Order: sequence, then C-alpha cells, then structure tokens
Amino acid sequence: MKDEVKCMINEATDPLAKLELIDAVQRLGLKYHFETEIKNGVDFIYKDRSDAWLYDDLYATALRFRLLRQHGYNIPQEVFARFMDETSNFKTQLCEDVKGMLSLYDASFFGLEGETIIDEAKTFTTTNLKNIKGDISPSLARKVGHALDMPLHWRLTRVEARWFIDTYEQEQDMNPTLLELAKLDYNIVQSVHRKEVSKLARWWVDMGLDKMSFARDRLVEHYFWCSGMVFEPQFGSFRDMGTKVISLITTIDDIYDVYGSLEELELFTDFVDRWHINGIDKLPRNIRTCLLAMYNTGNEIGYWTLKERGFNIIPYLSKAWADLCKAYFKEARWYHGGHKPTLEEYLDNAVVSIAAPLMLFCSYSLTTEKITEETLHYIDKLPSIMRCSSILLRLTNDLGTSSDELARGDNLKAVQCYMNETGAPEEAAREYINSLVHKIWKTMNKEMFECYPFSEPFLSANPNLGRTAQCFYQYGDGHGVPDRWTKDHLMSLLFQPIPLN
Repeated sequence: MKDEVKCMINEATDPLAKLELIDAVQRLGLKYHFETEIKNGVDFIYKDRSDAWLYDDLYATALRFRLLRQHGYNIPQEVFARFMDETSNFKTQLCEDVKGMLSLYDASFFGLEGETIIDEAKTFTTTNLKNIKGDISPSLARKVGHALDMPLHWRLTRVEARWFIDTYEQEQDMNPTLLELAKLDYNIVQSVHRKEVSKLARWWVDMGLDKMSFARDRLVEHYFWCSGMVFEPQFGSFRDMGTKVISLITTIDDIYDVYGSLEELELFTDFVDRWHINGIDKLPRNIRTCLLAMYNTGNEIGYWTLKERGFNIIPYLSKAWADLCKAYFKEARWYHGGHKPTLEEYLDNAVVSIAAPLMLFCSYSLTTEKITEETLHYIDKLPSIMRCSSILLRLTNDLGTSSDELARGDNLKAVQCYMNETGAPEEAAREYINSLVHKIWKTMNKEMFECYPFSEPFLSANPNLGRTAQCFYQYGDGHGVPDRWTKDHLMSLLFQPIPLN
C-alpha cells in the first residue's frame, strides 16, 4: 500500500489535487512514511509559476500558503491581497465561502510577527466562522468546530490523526487505500507505544517512586509528553528514557514545591550540582530515593549514548539537571521569602524551571545519530527555538494550572505576576498571557525557517513540545489533574485500536 501511495503523490499532476493529497497524508499521520515524496511534491508546487488555478480560489490559495510555510518556504503574505478590498479588509462576500474561510483560518496560524494581512485573516475568519448562519454540510460544520476548538497548526500529529481518520472516512472523495493504510499504521504505532508504557510501569515500581505519597503518579501522562514530541516507532529509546526523566522532573518539582524544607532543598540542589551521592544520608529517605533515581537514570542515559553514539553526554546532562534544580530552588526562595517577581523576572527563570531545556536535551541526545560537542554547547545556550518551546510550555501550563497550584501552596504563576505588576483583574491578565502564547507561536514559525545545526526529529520536537502543552492544558491541568479530554486522548492513543473493515 505504501508503494501505491508513493505513486499517487508522485504522479499527481493537478496542483490542487497534489496539495490536497499531501494534506490528507499528513493529517492522517502518515507523513513520516513519505518524507521524500512530500518534499518533492511541495517543491514542485513552489516552483510552479502557472498559478492561474489559484487566482480567485481562497481555499486553494490558503492551502498552498499553509503547506509551503509548513515545509520551510517563506512565501509572502501578499498572496492574500487580492481577496481584500480598497480599505485593506477582507471582502465581505468571502463569508459565503465557508470552505475557503476555514482554509484561510488554518493558514493564518503560520503567520510571523508584523504580518498585518495574516493578523487580519485570523481575526476575520475567527469572527465569521463563529457566526456561520445558513445551511452547511454536517461534515464541514464538524471541521469548523474542530478548528475553532484548536487550530490545526497547534495540534499533535497522533491526536489529529485519530480524529481525521474518522472524518476522512466520511468524505465522498476519500481514497480507500490511503484510509486503510492510515488505520493500519495507527494501530501498529499504538501497539508499539502500548508495549513501551507497560515496560515503564515496572520501572516506576522498581525505583520505589510509587511509595512517595506526596508525588504525582502520572506515568502514562509522562509518556504522552514524549510520544507527543517524537512518536515515530524507531525512537523508542527516547520515549523510554525521556518518560523516566519527566517522571523524575514531576517528582522533584513536588519536592521543591510542597515536600522539602528550604534547608533540605539547598542540600538537594548542591548534591545535584556536584553530581555525586557521597553523604546522601543527610537527606530524608524520600528525597534520597528520588536523588538516587535521578542519578541512576542519568547514568543509564549516559551509558546508552556512549554505547550507541560513542559520545559521553553525562557532563551536559548533569548540568541540565543542575540548572533545573537551581531554578526550582530560586522559586522556593521566592515563595518562602514572600517575594513577588515581575512577569519578566518570573519568565527569565521559568524558561528553565519548566524543564523544557532538559526534556529537549534528552530528545537531542536520544534521537540524533551524530552528536557533536559544538551542538551540545549550542543547546546549552538555549537557542531561540528552544526558548520558544520553553515559554509555550510555561504559559500554557500557567493558564491551565494557576488556581490549582496556588491552592497547593505553589509559587505565583504568570497570570498572578502580571496581575500584581499591573493591577489588572484576572480575566484581563489571562487575555494578556494568551496573547503572549499567540506571539510566541509567531516567533516559533520564524525560527522554523532558520538554519539550525539540528536534524529531525529533534528540530520538530521543539514545536511538538508546544503542541503537547496546548493539548494537555487546553481545558485545565491535564497533567496534574487529568481531565476527561486528557483521559480520552490517552485511551484512544494507547488502548483503543481502530476497527478494521
């Protein structure tokens, strides 16, 4: 079947048909099987100068814009100028073209800072799609509701694939071969992931972490973070060791937030900074157990990368852990001292304390074939693409968890920092933080055009971490207090195969 789909992509001559096929392949979660064919197809569309087929077709123009930008072609926003009137507003008659507006809405989330046409497109389509009146097909109505709930650009590949497989099956022009391949692939990948989770459950118990009453036992959710960043079957080593790291991050976060005294936290931070366990008996048993688990897991990762990649990453990994614990300790001192940081001060520390740099470091080390000293130094400086990922994770986390974590006795979050600094009410503060999320995504879009010394899948792991955060915190704290939506995602992704005809 894969050979048949390759032929379909390669042999499609009509530009719009080729775009629609590539879009369907991607949304069905099959992109990783057809990277070369998709790249060649998109390159063909980019170089094709016979664009008469686009002229008055909003749907086709927006689809082309979205796919080209997604694949690294920074085509200008002015392609939409012909759909605007003399006052630089989108023409009102476009409201009658719901399919075109939906396509433009999806495309608008690939905008960059300062692109006023794209900003106007987002406002125009959001407003008018929410106010649709008249008869539209149930299928199109479902797609509009899905897009308004969360834009396609912010959605996780596997979560979107599960939804889109059901949607695609109802399309009149769906391709049976493509649909069957998508279902089979989804179930195969799910089987791989399910086995990985089962193995990790034994590790959690063997480490004694299940006995820590203060810690959050969220192993499946932790696995979801890693599979959200890198889902492809061949990267199981990252999901295995990455899940262990995230489980320890959550437990250590709880130690700093609610369990350890300031003196114990200072001692713990010092042990991590020196990366040794001499004198560990000075710590309480639970904290000691956690430190040993972190030390052993770090050395496991170091052994794997030395054996598989021929590179000793432990000096860099231990520094990433130390940086994280120092950031946690700074927040603990703020809390115990009653200090209320400004939003800027808070975010400067939060880009590290959210643990994204450590998570991304593990992604690089465990998925990259050729690890280099130069790239590790570069990663340690937290380049802009990683900083965007960190801030997205921090802000979406804060929007979803602020009230819950404050009730637990946790530090102030971004919303409260902004309220304290400006005197704004909570609703206005949340709107401001949400606007920052949109702004950071624009910066992330720009960074994806830059020439970084990274290969796949690490490059995509950066926006994928932001997407995983959007998924977890869309309706609240899907990580700390899993909601119905999170549980539904976990069930469909790991435990519910798609029925085959």
